[in-house]
Amino acid sequence: MELTEMIQRAIADGHLQLITSGKTEKIRYVHVNVAEKWSDPEEKFRAAYYAELIYRYGYAPERIGVEVTVPDRTPVDRADLVVFRDAARTQPFAVIECKRDAVTDTEFKQAIEQAFGNGHAHKFRAEYVGVIAGQTRAFHDCSDRFGVLEREANIIADLPVQYGNPEEYKYYHKAPGKPDIGAVTRDDLIKTIRKCHQTLWGGGRLSPPMAFGELTKLIFLKTRDEKTPRRKGEPYAFQVKTFETPRRLAERIKALYAIERQKDPDVFNEDIKIDDVTLKNVVLHLESVNLTATDLDTKGVAFEQFMDGFFKGDFGQYFTPRNIIAFAIQMLDIKADDDVMDPACGSGGFLLHALDHVRKLASQYYDEDSREHFNYWHSFAEKRLFGIEINEEIARVAKMNMIVHDDGHTNVIGHDALEPLGAIALKTRPLPR
Repeated sequence: MELTEMIQRAIADGHLQLITSGKTEKIRYVHVNVAEKWSDPEEKFRAAYYAELIYRYGYAPERIGVEVTVPDRTPVDRADLVVFRDAARTQPFAVIECKRDAVTDTEFKQAIEQAFGNGHAHKFRAEYVGVIAGQTRAFHDCSDRFGVLEREANIIADLPVQYGNPEEYKYYHKAPGKPDIGAVTRDDLIKTIRKCHQTLWGGGRLSPPMAFGELTKLIFLKTRDEKTPRRKGEPYAFQVKTFETPRRLAERIKALYAIERQKDPDVFNEDIKIDDVTLKNVVLHLESVNLTATDLDTKGVAFEQFMDGFFKGDFGQYFTPRNIIAFAIQMLDIKADDDVMDPACGSGGFLLHALDHVRKLASQYYDEDSREHFNYWHSFAEKRLFGIEINEEIARVAKMNMIVHDDGHTNVIGHDALEPLGAIALKTRPLPR
């Protein structure tokens, strides 16, 4: 269920109320009689998570405090959301801080410290704290089980449901009553990719091109994890695990990457080169996004918008506008038995549109879930779709783009298309003649 749907449900059930009278539109949390300015971006995330606490985590709205004054804080501080054990709201169980979606890693870390400061034993004596910033979420066990300064060994995958114990993982494949990773909107995907790149760039730790290179490795691994066959109820691997330190998470993720790299050595020939904490933060950004389930048009526009702005600014590259590519594809009317090669493929926009065009042709002949449908377009991607790009970094982006959009990446090479065809063919399977 989308968060907006949860807010609508909470309004319909009388837990939330939108107040449109007066100069300022407000959202009212009915059971605690607290009204806040609805135009505030943070308020929308708080209302959405408040509804989640009710419908997904199973907490009674009467036991959820909003803007709760924190004892012994000077100046006066208030916790965004507090889940209480009792209806009188005297026994805090979890303290949640809600931030806008575009916070930096530094701001997110500060929010975690704020949550700990509020939920600490000498304040609320809560057992768990969490920070919500759009798709990025982090939760910690702040009970006496851990030291007051511990921030790594006490990471948990998600807030417990109905006062229970934390699950080992948050996302499970088609498990009844447990969350599965789902498709996202175009805007959410763009924001997620930007947050990942900002985390990797880190204000100068890596150059922007290097940061983007590391991002392609992790998106590659994330997509492979989504496509890995697993039984119903099995957890996904690309996510933060309860009580798993950043070092252990990094070891696990890098081991998975090494396995996938062996299957596709033409895509990536380097190890992951980022520190453990940075890797953990990127996993937090990406774990809730299902790239495979998100529709192709959404992914295409999101990745093109991000890469267009990024590479124009940092690499001085030019990418053909999407509408011109669409016109060219429509004019050529590519068929599944045509050979297609783009000698200056850039990030792979023309190749992706050609592949999508053949996919749509397949849908005219076969059911989309059928083996015949898959074989029709996949054979075209594997045997007849080729790209050449002189810039190795951009060629890697094209390969990653093809992976995210379901195959064809093995036919993209980094080379000078003006060299003799024989020299180019040595780098890949035979090109069309």
